[in-house]
Amino acid sequence: MSSKEKTKEALQVDTLEQPLNEILLYNDDVNTFDHVIDTLIYACDHTPEQAEQCSIIVHYKGQCTVKTGEYKELEPRCSMLLEAGLSAEII
Repeated sequence: MSSKEKTKEALQVDTLEQPLNEILLYNDDVNTFDHVIDTLIYACDHTPEQAEQCSIIVHYKGQCTVKTGEYKELEPRCSMLLEAGLSAEII
């Protein structure tokens, strides 16, 4: 195995081992389904179907992971959710 192949393999392993964070959206008694759906479409780039499914899961289960990725990518999205009055956090 050449050193070029070893380097490529090491980079692939590093990429796979990077921990991913999640934005958790929590249920509340204030926001409407339409507001939650519109906000998920805007802040998380969800399709209307994804946003609707997430809002239903949040309603019945109390929380739902709405986006997964690196922290630096999730932070502005989570801020948009919070600014829209939704309850969310990055874990």
